[in-house]
Amino acid sequence: MSPLLIQYLGWSATAVFVGSYFFARPSLLRVVQMFGALLWIAYGLLIHASPVIVANVLVFAAAAWTTFRTARRACLSPLPGRMAGQCDAHGK
Repeated sequence: MSPLLIQYLGWSATAVFVGSYFFARPSLLRVVQMFGALLWIAYGLLIHASPVIVANVLVFAAAAWTTFRTARRACLSPLPGRMAGQCDAHGK
């Protein structure tokens, strides 16, 4: 991949990650952060930067874990008209 495209990938990762903070819903913020982390991981692999890769694997894992935990908690706390454990594919 050309050095210019690698730079574009890095700047795209930056834009996605910073943009994630403008989302009002925490669940959407985490999904966008996971996407940004994947872009950063790809960038880190291309430039052979272990700290970039490791940091963003941790960001991805933390965002995925909190997303899973929140969805799981929603399944365990029923909404009116729904029994505990009744969740759709998104944990809602």
